Amino acid sequence: MIKKTSLLGLWILTTLTAAAITIKIGSVAPARSPWDIALKKMNKEWVRITKGQVQLKIYPGEIAGNEGDVIRKMRIGILGGGVFTSIGLSKIYPDINLLNVPFLITSQEKLDYALKWLKPVFEEGLEEKGFKILAWSMAGWIHIFSKEPVLYPRDLKKHKLSFSTGEPLWEQAWKKSGYRVIPNDLKDMMMALQSGMVDSFYLTPLVTASAQYFAFAPNMCSLKIAPVVGGIVVTKRVWDRIPDPYKPQMMQVMKDIEAELNLEREKLTREAIQTMKENGMVINQAPEDSLAKWTAEAAKGLDEVIGKAFSEKLYREFLDYLKGFESAGDER
Repeated sequence: MIKKTSLLGLWILTTLTAAAITIKIGSVAPARSPWDIALKKMNKEWVRITKGQVQLKIYPGEIAGNEGDVIRKMRIGILGGGVFTSIGLSKIYPDINLLNVPFLITSQEKLDYALKWLKPVFEEGLEEKGFKILAWSMAGWIHIFSKEPVLYPRDLKKHKLSFSTGEPLWEQAWKKSGYRVIPNDLKDMMMALQSGMVDSFYLTPLVTASAQYFAFAPNMCSLKIAPVVGGIVVTKRVWDRIPDPYKPQMMQVMKDIEAELNLEREKLTREAIQTMKENGMVINQAPEDSLAKWTAEAAKGLDEVIGKAFSEKLYREFLDYLKGFESAGDER
């Protein structure tokens, strides 16, 4: 009897151990950043909810590679999840590139309105590709930083604009709009600025401040080019292994994390801008008539991306949807 009981206990222990799921998460966000802290909270709460059956192993700061590398590793099962910007997400589901159209969404109010329509579309598209989004996060707004003040397109056209490599369609779109684009990896940005190879770029204030790029491009245009929206994603293969009874509580944790990330990002962005101002950066206020001019210039290159970087049908439907926001007079 004792022998049978021992064997039964061993079988139960072995079964529970085998059922435990460790999800390996790759992230480009540095260790101790808000996104890294969010992943650690996610792990703690998921372990609690599932009584240890689900836990995370986190690889921050590009330990697992860049966004493209993480996606490839997720597809072949080396990683179970990742933290991505909209650029990374668009490599899974290209229509997310809609968020990258310059000067299409230039206020938080308009972004909130847009995401009510876009989130369900994007989430369905990601699931069809085999991925499950757990939380959306806003990483900030892209601004133009430059050596000399930039208020209108004609000002930027005098500069050498750094442009991320690996995005040939968007590169052609900017070139067709008349800008002098210099392909350049972000890791090489400081060297390019120091050498004079480039003298302008577009990034979020958080990245610009943390990397000290503003020392060589101390002018920031107040106009927002586009939002940087990202998310925490796992493969559906991994998500489907998790017992269904746990999932509602796990997703509630992700909603809480989503809200906390957005609040923390706003706080850190304000602090980053203040720090840069205290160290010589100048924010140049875009004139009221400038947005129309920027939008018109951007439109010259859009045929390079419409129907190629994202669906033309979805783009037209999205523009129709945005008319509701504009007609309501809520644009800021």
